[in-house]
Amino acid sequence: MAENGDVYTSPFEGPEKLLEIWFAPSPAHVPDAATASDGKFGLRKVDRAVWKEMLAIVKCEVLSVIEGVETDAYLLSESSFFVSPHRLILKTCGTTLNLLGLPRILEIAREHASLPSVYRCFYSRKSFFFPERQKGPHREWKDEVGYLDGIFHNGAAYTVGKVNGDHWLLYITNPSDDSSSTPISPVIPVKPLPQPSTIVEERSAHANGAESLQPSQGVDYTIEILMTRLSPDVSKAFFFDEAASHDDTAPSPSSRAHALSSKIGIADLFPAHLTTLDAYAFSPCGYSSNALLKWGQTPQHLDAGAHGRAAGEGYYTIHVTPEEGWSYASFECNVPLSHAPDAQPRNIPDLRTLVRRVVDIFRPARLSLTLFISSAGNTELEEEAGESAVEAAQRAFKAALTRAAPDGADEGARAAARYKRTDKINYEFGDYDLAFASFEMTG
Repeated sequence: MAENGDVYTSPFEGPEKLLEIWFAPSPAHVPDAATASDGKFGLRKVDRAVWKEMLAIVKCEVLSVIEGVETDAYLLSESSFFVSPHRLILKTCGTTLNLLGLPRILEIAREHASLPSVYRCFYSRKSFFFPERQKGPHREWKDEVGYLDGIFHNGAAYTVGKVNGDHWLLYITNPSDDSSSTPISPVIPVKPLPQPSTIVEERSAHANGAESLQPSQGVDYTIEILMTRLSPDVSKAFFFDEAASHDDTAPSPSSRAHALSSKIGIADLFPAHLTTLDAYAFSPCGYSSNALLKWGQTPQHLDAGAHGRAAGEGYYTIHVTPEEGWSYASFECNVPLSHAPDAQPRNIPDLRTLVRRVVDIFRPARLSLTLFISSAGNTELEEEAGESAVEAAQRAFKAALTRAAPDGADEGARAAARYKRTDKINYEFGDYDLAFASFEMTG
């Protein structure tokens, strides 16, 4: 991808910086939740121009926006930005200054959304390919930690994985009533959330006619698949005719990206009737997409063994840097996935199926997976036979990537790349658990 329209002839840093800030435990804890009539309360009522001004500090621009029932998904020149009433997720690649946007985000939340304090904050990233090219606090992990420690007084930093190999870096704060820590949002009785009425949007998540959904509660769940050294045949698909991009009759970057999404299987990762996809093809190469996903108590999802989770709206986001020597693709999704196999095509896929679908699209030589899941009050964290959710995830990762196709499988399944696991780590962070695993292609 290119930053702000510039074409890169030198290495581009694909691995993203991921900042997630919660200003309240849930949408129901946002001060104006009970009085909103259109779903636009809390951070979602902040004018779009204000967010664009913040993003300029980070050194990225808005390409397009889709609005859902619970979330606004911004596709950026460098990755993605998601806005919910109580939470922000800012994911940026390249040499963007992700953390320098944090002070302005805190000001915006206080001044425009009546959210004066942070409930909790997460910052994470994969190890960089080219750390020497980073700017500001992002040059070294210790500088990023120092910057965050200057804002939060209850944070902790972790390195997960091999320091001299693929590893994942995490900074996390914990809710605290200690006056010496960053104050948390006040805990107030949960109020019934308003049913959204009319949503005015650039591209509607209701365009497929699905029913409105109540904003989701419950488990916080994020799966990331971070892939390097993509198959050369796959990478070719993400290079586009630069000359055609200046032709007025050529497809738009969005149209070109949607066509590619359908061609290579991105549009089929989740059922189409549950998905609103926004995508962009960069010139001369690169790809980004955001999708809003409806999940929960539909008959189809209950059949998938979702254990009766409350209905909600989630997202996935994909970003691809295809250049040889530093090719990279990332997939992130926050929809809680079942660990039980499911063969119904209209259902939300189970974890094993989704991992295999994503990896089959990009066929990376190496990849790391993380599953970050809340444990506080999560009655589903202990699975069958006392197996924890993170251990069940590790089993799903291994089954998806290391097992040969069964007898009778179609040609595509038999030809799928197989991997060996090179790292497996489970972590407990108080009220969150983490499964981390790395794999390398065999043969």
